[in-house]
Parts: sequence; structure tokens; C-alpha cells
Amino acid sequence: MMQAVIALTAKSGLTASACAALGLARASVYRARSRRLQPPAPSSARPAPARALGPEERSRVLDLLRTPRFVDLAPAEIYATLLDEGVYLCSIRTLYRILAENGEVRERRDQRRHPVYQKPELLAEAPNQVWSWDITKLMGPAKWSYFYLYVILDIFSRRVVGWCVADAEDTALFKALFDETFAKHGVPPGQLTLHADRGGPMKAKATAFLLADLGVTKSHSRPHTSNDNPFSEAHFKTLKYQPQFPKRFGCIEDARSFCRRFFTWYNQDHHHVGIGLMTPDQVHYGQANDVHAARQDVLTQAYQANPERFVRKAPVPPPMPTQTWINPPRKTDISQA
Repeated sequence: MMQAVIALTAKSGLTASACAALGLARASVYRARSRRLQPPAPSSARPAPARALGPEERSRVLDLLRTPRFVDLAPAEIYATLLDEGVYLCSIRTLYRILAENGEVRERRDQRRHPVYQKPELLAEAPNQVWSWDITKLMGPAKWSYFYLYVILDIFSRRVVGWCVADAEDTALFKALFDETFAKHGVPPGQLTLHADRGGPMKAKATAFLLADLGVTKSHSRPHTSNDNPFSEAHFKTLKYQPQFPKRFGCIEDARSFCRRFFTWYNQDHHHVGIGLMTPDQVHYGQANDVHAARQDVLTQAYQANPERFVRKAPVPPPMPTQTWINPPRKTDISQA
């Protein structure tokens, strides 16, 4: 807008009208116009100082820095060595300047370059398409003692398809658990994606080889990004916020007994908000349509009995789940696809 007003004829009335229409200050327009009319000041190259080294001297210094004796030393070390030998060529800063002019100054230490991690975008439209797994600590009988709970969760139905409690985080323990769970649910090769964070057992070669042998696609969260594994994190919160969840477990059998009761309740009786107030078992085993229809019948009868109590519209049960995402793509990405 400023350029458009500057381009107008330099008349006070015309400029004032344009400034008022565009919400610009006239003083700003006049200053910009005056700077535009003034010719730029001629630029002159800075003359070389009389005390600077000449081209031949700089060449000799560079040749000396490239000798096998000094090629791997820092300029300060070279400067001190030459002084001890009774030789002065130039300052330490000039040594650096000559090296920089010839592209021979760099970070001497090898810097770690972090890879660019791709955001996982996983879609499940039915059970046994995407599983998420993680390990959480359960406090043992004494301070700094823990038991480790392994949980494999189907993100579409939210059903816990496999779990175990152990004394340690071990890839071999997960391998046995996953083999048993995979066979129990009869998942065909090439259908399942297993998502996890970047813990030790999750990234272990044995885990990668196991998934490759079973035809399971592996997926990992980005480092330090808990949102990339939301279903396992939310499930552990549901577990540990139970009123019956103890602060400590007396022994590993106590932990297993509690988890056995909890997972039975969670899969069979817990009405999950994220899946339309169904239980995980109802969604996982294909009962959701019947449950949804039965709920609709109950609500229809309630509406027919007392329609005045439903002001806006006839009641409907919460919608059934149709798809579940880990990191759904943005709408702009979908429109561009």
C-alpha cells in the first residue's frame, strides 16, 4: 500500500485522501517518498590498511600452515611454537583470517547430526489393523523396586489383546508375548502394523526380526513426542487412576492378580467414550451394530413416550467408531493429495 501511495502524483490533497482511505500516516508517506527521490550514496571499497600483509606474505603464511608440521595444529599453537623459535609472522587472528579466506577453517569436532524423524500417520478401520504397545512400571514392595507391565492394545477397539507382568524390560519377554498374542488372534501376514515408542525393547533387532518374520509392519514414535503413542499412554492413565490401584504391590503375583481383574473389567465392562460408549470387546468382536441398534430402540421408545422432553431432536446413541487415527493428516494435506 505504501508503494501505491508513493507512486501517486505528489499533491497534498490526493496523498491525504489516499492515506485516509488506506489508513496510512501522511508523514510516513512523505519520508518514504523523500528517500526514494534521493540518489543513493556512491559506495567505495574499503582500502587495504597499510600495515596489512601483502599477497606474497599471505601466500608464505598459508604455505607454512599447510606443511605437515602444522597442518593439524590450531593457529594459537602454531603462533606459540614459532615465537619459541624466534619467528613472528603475524597475529593469531590473522592466521585464522588467512585460513578462512581459503576455506580451511571448520569445526574440528565431529558434530552429531540428528536424523529427521517422520511423523507417524496410522489409520485403523477395523480391529487387528494397528496395535500399539508399551511398558510401564509398577512400584514394588520397597523403594526403587519395580515390576514391568507389558500391554498390547488394539487402537480401533481399544481392547487389550495381550499383556504380561515381568521383573525386567526384556526383548525376549516381549517376543514370547507377541508370538502368543499374534497366534491367538489369527492375524494374517501383511495386515497388522505395530506401533511403539523408541524404548530399548521396541527398537531391538530381535523385535524387528520377529515382526519381519510375521509380516508385521513396525512403526515408531518420534523421540520425546508422547502424542505419537496416545492410546497406550491414555490406557496406562486409566489403569493407574483406578480407585483400587495400590501405591505399591507386595509381590509380582499381587501385580498379576490385580492386572488380571483390571483387564477383564476393561475389556468386557468398561464403556469407552472414544468408541461410542461401547466396551472394547463389543467393538473388537463385531457386536457394535447390534448394540447400537438396541440402544436406538430404547431411545426411540423414550422419545415416543415423552417427546416434549427432547427439545431439539429425537435422541440418538453415540456414533459407532468407523476409523481411528494416530496423527491424522491435516485437512490441507488431504485436499492437496
